[in-house]
Amino acid sequence: MSSDMYIQSVPVFKQMLNAMKAVLAKAEAHAAAHAVEHDAYLQARLFPDMFPLLKQVQIAADFARGISARLAGVAVPASEGQEKSFADLTALLDESLVFLDSLQAAQFEGSDKREIVLRPGTPKERKFSGRAYLAHYGLPQFFFHVTTVYAILRHNGIQIGKKDYMGAY
Repeated sequence: MSSDMYIQSVPVFKQMLNAMKAVLAKAEAHAAAHAVEHDAYLQARLFPDMFPLLKQVQIAADFARGISARLAGVAVPASEGQEKSFADLTALLDESLVFLDSLQAAQFEGSDKREIVLRPGTPKERKFSGRAYLAHYGLPQFFFHVTTVYAILRHNGIQIGKKDYMGAY
């Protein structure tokens, strides 16, 4: 029996992280073909008060790993957030995919009712059931950052479309 919570999280994260790897590869190739400094894309943002592309990718990967780990009842993998290049971001996404591949559906059994506490012991502490955490917090946060990566690259002239955003499914 497959866990509903596993099916609604890990395969979705894997699909979108692989799609993000592909659009980042297109951006890197575009930069090389047009003699554009990589930082022009890596530091690009949609508006001055938003995080740049580099940070958007890091956050998306963090959410994919963190959500999955909390639902599976395992430690959230630490990330230093020191990526500075397309190669570093690709390595981060690869590491995230390896982590996701290490999780088994059985680890997610009962996670719909598991209490998830974010920022425990702080004024910003939030408690969710696993199902509410995934549906109303985790997935929307993850997709916000994945979509922002796509939007930054598209806005900067990278020839990508909906098929690139979606990846293989």
